[in-house]
Amino acid sequence: MADGQVRILEKIDLPPFRPLPLWRGGDLQTLRNWIRPPKDNLDQWPGEGHVITCNDCSGDRLIAKLHRPAHPGKRPLVLLIHGLSGSEDSYYIRVSASHLLAAGYPVMRLNLRGAGPGRDFAKATYHAGRSEDVASALAGLDAKLKRQGVVAVGFSLGGNVLLKYLAEAEGAAAADLLGAVSISAPIDLRATAHCITSKRNRLYHAHLIDGMRNERGLAAKDIRTITEYDNRIVAPENGYRNAEEYYAECSASRRLGGVRVPTMVIHASDDPWIPVASYGQVKWDDNPYLQLKLPVSGGHVGFHGVGLDRPWYDMALLRFLGSVAH
Repeated sequence: MADGQVRILEKIDLPPFRPLPLWRGGDLQTLRNWIRPPKDNLDQWPGEGHVITCNDCSGDRLIAKLHRPAHPGKRPLVLLIHGLSGSEDSYYIRVSASHLLAAGYPVMRLNLRGAGPGRDFAKATYHAGRSEDVASALAGLDAKLKRQGVVAVGFSLGGNVLLKYLAEAEGAAAADLLGAVSISAPIDLRATAHCITSKRNRLYHAHLIDGMRNERGLAAKDIRTITEYDNRIVAPENGYRNAEEYYAECSASRRLGGVRVPTMVIHASDDPWIPVASYGQVKWDDNPYLQLKLPVSGGHVGFHGVGLDRPWYDMALLRFLGSVAH
């Protein structure tokens, strides 16, 4: 940790998640993000562009945007990591950033390799297991930004990337991290691919494929499924024999016993994209650094609740920050 001391994650008590009356169930919680997206306003916190060189000798660079609160205090920097087909401008990144800044936390919105404004700064592209990008981002931060420590937050695919990094990091590699939070992460990539390509999820699947085609252009123009995309593009570009090997090597679920940073993991039992059984197979209580929060509802990166002006996970994140940053 930032102070060189071992910190076991304290039990964090959260109020139960109660979905908005007209948005009950995993599908409506998920679809509300597009039908009635949460509002944000980052205009009062101008962003500072940052360029971080990847530490794998590839020459690729990561692009990030830093925002400072109006009245900075001794609070850790929060590093936000987007999901599949996302970027620094994904609605959930912007919404969390605005709430964190209003609470006085500095925020950095990270674009994974080749994502968003980083597309022209990298030859390679991100994927669910490219945990070295998290390592590069942390190593590339100015020491002044890390003075109060860092808390990393990963959404969806970014959550799996973050959890995989945490499981691999040793000693000094994670020294700046006070803690981490994962939200709706596909910790079993094979099970997630099977679920998202099921008949009941065909509309979600079509949406994701459109986003992937947009990112990769001609290389993905005739691809019809996520598994085909992983077989034809992700696996060969990153040294895996096929999608099955990519899923096996990059799924965070099989590695979580190695996490040594206080980490809160949030997932909804009714997430229509990521089967809750993936989370049931992990022995969470065996690792005191991990704490699973598994509400019965919330959908995929949804958690639109009664009496809240923000997603429930943002409230949970602020509670977590108060726990690890004291």
